[in-house]
Amino acid sequence: MAGKRDKPEDVVLKLRQVEVLQGQGMGIAEAVRQIGVSQQTYYRWRKQYGGMSRDQLKRLKELEAENTRLRRAVSDLTLDKMILTEAARGNF
Repeated sequence: MAGKRDKPEDVVLKLRQVEVLQGQGMGIAEAVRQIGVSQQTYYRWRKQYGGMSRDQLKRLKELEAENTRLRRAVSDLTLDKMILTEAARGNF
């Protein structure tokens, strides 16, 4: 059964909420329970998004999109090169 997926912006907000609750003297287990996620999810999020601001998160998304676009361009060019080398050899 799949649960709902939180957007990265929401994840950053929830991580900040846990930090605030911990600052008020609440334990990690209680704080995580209050934001509605498991401790495993909290630690995974903290590993992935810990210490990020919204601007950094936005920049990360932009870089991931650019990386995907560049990978696709490289694979297309590699395929074109392979086709051209095969055609250049010919069946002579």
